[in-house]
Amino acid sequence: MPAMPADTAPAEGAPVPFFINGKEVHPERRFKVVSPASGKVVHEAASATEGDVRAAVDAAANAFKTWKKSLPRVRRDIFLKSAEIMERRRDELARYIMDETSCTRQWADFNISTAKDLFVDVAGRVASLEGSIPTVADPSCGAMVLREPYGVVLAIAPWNAPYILGVRSVLFPIAAGNTAILKGSELSPRVMWAICSVLHEAGLPDGVLNLLFHEPANAATITQALIADPEIKKINFTGSTMVGRIIGKLAGEHLKPVLLELGGKAPAIVWHDADLDNAAVQCALGSFLHSGQICMSTERILVHKKVRAEFEKKLVGAIDNIFGAQHDAPVLINSVGVTKNKKLLADALSKGASLVYGDPNAHEAAPTQMRPVVISGITTEMDIYKTESFGPTVSLYEIETEEEALRIANDTEYGLTSAVFTEDLRTGLRFAREIETGAVHINNMTVHDETALPHGGAKASGYGRFNAAQGLAEWVRTKTITYKY
Repeated sequence: MPAMPADTAPAEGAPVPFFINGKEVHPERRFKVVSPASGKVVHEAASATEGDVRAAVDAAANAFKTWKKSLPRVRRDIFLKSAEIMERRRDELARYIMDETSCTRQWADFNISTAKDLFVDVAGRVASLEGSIPTVADPSCGAMVLREPYGVVLAIAPWNAPYILGVRSVLFPIAAGNTAILKGSELSPRVMWAICSVLHEAGLPDGVLNLLFHEPANAATITQALIADPEIKKINFTGSTMVGRIIGKLAGEHLKPVLLELGGKAPAIVWHDADLDNAAVQCALGSFLHSGQICMSTERILVHKKVRAEFEKKLVGAIDNIFGAQHDAPVLINSVGVTKNKKLLADALSKGASLVYGDPNAHEAAPTQMRPVVISGITTEMDIYKTESFGPTVSLYEIETEEEALRIANDTEYGLTSAVFTEDLRTGLRFAREIETGAVHINNMTVHDETALPHGGAKASGYGRFNAAQGLAEWVRTKTITYKY
């Protein structure tokens, strides 16, 4: 059955199919997708077998033969049309992400708008991929360096910003002439289906993008089968560092390159000359936007001793204003996240930490809900010092010197993003040069990702870059050709 046009969106509660070779595939094997907010089943989704893996890989490999020769303007026009379709289907697409992840409409719209921007940005970059003709040592010889796509790419995208991260995971590879298999999150399969639906409605040829997902129990089997397949030439993964290590190990065993964006433990340094009102708002947003379920979320606030007391008051006020009791308690993707954060807080408080804001023991209407909590007095013996909370929890540290701030900021295996608040740009740049992260944002929150800027981490936060020119260059390799005149 062909992909559904926009005016025939799937019926509410209908099972979510795969996309293989441009067609929707409805296998008998399924799993349930549950709303984090209500605990009720939203719909069922197809669950892949190794046979489905084989079909998707074969479709992608066959499509690569022609897609790699497609003209840049053909790819450009498909991406521009995809952006238009996303806007036209905005309400429908927003409903999917809200149903599956229980996010707010604001977060849904941010996801859709950013994904649209990705389509438009990449459409303008497609024609920029080019080779070179270098001068060689022998004057009777010539040489050219071509830039060619890899082949079939495996893209693995998470649930927390599924339109952004799902689109990003496949857009850059296919823009460079590869074909792709998107292994979508089992927590947001309808969103991943929607990405494929949009691209196929925009005219993407059959087999260029294929979609699979699976029940959690089959994760190891399906992932191993995909990575081991000889037709899969490169992998990109966005998710936790723990799973990223597994993906990297599996890929290494098969000598396949990987692009990874993993977890974070983002620091925000509030210096003594900072605009404290701005710093308080940005730290509140950076810590608790989307319930802290963002790899770039602020996890540690390092505030100068001179302004600690004043900043703390302003931070509490900002949290109250943005996320306080007048708002519903934020919903996490599952109760495991709540349990993890409460356990981290209990450990810290039992070892001498102090509560600055919130109630770690509060009981909300659902086990997936948890309000913001701020603690201080953190020591290295506390689990929260090293562990990524990935939830509505942030730690406040008092610092006095630049050396102390940098020591704490860099004392982590992670290195994705960071922030510095100061009115002296020289101070901000000095910090920025020494913080071991893939990005540093001066006078803005740690959560910052846009199409024009390369995005990725250092240390255990991954390697390689998504977005911008670097994100496109990740998906081509060079071929050197020499010839005698």
